[in-house]
Amino acid sequence: MASDARPAGRTSLTLPTSHRVPVSWLLQFGCPAIRYRTLTEIVPGAAGPVQLEALRSELDGYQPARQVAKKQRDTGIWGNNLLGVAASKTAGIKDVGTIHQYRRLVELAWNQESRALKLGTRMLFRLISRDADPKLLFEFQKYGVSEPGAEPWIREIVREAAAAALAQGGFGEDPRVRGAAHRIANNVSQFLRGDLVDKPLVKLSGAWVLHPQAYPPTIFSVTLLALLPAVQRERAGLVERLGAFLAQPQARKSFGVACGKRILKPSFVLLGDPLKVSASGQTDDLPLALHWMELLARLGVLHHSTTVPRIWARLLRDCDEQGVWSPKNLRTVPKRVSPWSYHMFPLEGDFRSVQGRQADVTFRMALIARLAGWEILTS
Repeated sequence: MASDARPAGRTSLTLPTSHRVPVSWLLQFGCPAIRYRTLTEIVPGAAGPVQLEALRSELDGYQPARQVAKKQRDTGIWGNNLLGVAASKTAGIKDVGTIHQYRRLVELAWNQESRALKLGTRMLFRLISRDADPKLLFEFQKYGVSEPGAEPWIREIVREAAAAALAQGGFGEDPRVRGAAHRIANNVSQFLRGDLVDKPLVKLSGAWVLHPQAYPPTIFSVTLLALLPAVQRERAGLVERLGAFLAQPQARKSFGVACGKRILKPSFVLLGDPLKVSASGQTDDLPLALHWMELLARLGVLHHSTTVPRIWARLLRDCDEQGVWSPKNLRTVPKRVSPWSYHMFPLEGDFRSVQGRQADVTFRMALIARLAGWEILTS
């Protein structure tokens, strides 16, 4: 174990410098997506072209991915909405929306040349453009029509989410995605450097709302930056300030965003660390914790977090000697509380076996360790 350097005045935290990865176990018990990503992302070079091509054939027939692809419309849209993660009668959403389904296919290592991803990519590039077509608002059309002033904020959030999806889909070097990333980074940087960073909320009609000039990070903008290493290198100061900001406790006040006369409740806006973790490292939302740790690892700011060491220590206590996550009495797969981990958890589609319930967490721990630059000890 080695101590990470901490900013002055903060408690020193301890994070590991190595992690044991049960590669043979993952290749035996993991679903096709986990096996393929283990060989390409965790131990790259360990498999030859023939083995990877065989796994590619398995992925083409993997039912969880095929079911997502079948739900897509010819327009490239899923569920006739963009940001919906669960059915909502009030929002008119019947199924998971386009951006999350696109990202789920990418997480499931679906073929980039597939019709589903090609159609989805085409639509996402339209969303990050300045196309003012009202139809591109999808589930938010009613706000654009009836609530003056709401449309610019909605379109900006959609651009953030679409750009993040495109970056995850392999288009991070596309000048349109990089341009969107720099615009978003400029706005977030201005917020983090400004006076509103300490008091981003104001009272409106008795309710707390985000200051109209505040531009805090969102789960989408953080994801976008996390997936673009080149932009991180160019904006190193921003990344460091962002890491420190996201290490702060999340604001306890319930707040919304004023969109015209309506107040939206956007859970994707981040005013600090979104994780709830006990002193013993227990969290009520392990999928979100894994997703969050992966994002921080990609940004290179795990060392800022005060919750990550507690979560990681707990996860390690539940691992066996091989590195397989093996908590006692594991009867079900960990459930999501927040919707924002939908795209990445679980990848496994069969939980009838204990191994099926262990595979996702075991794989994510290995991926986080690899992204964090720790030494990978294979077994």
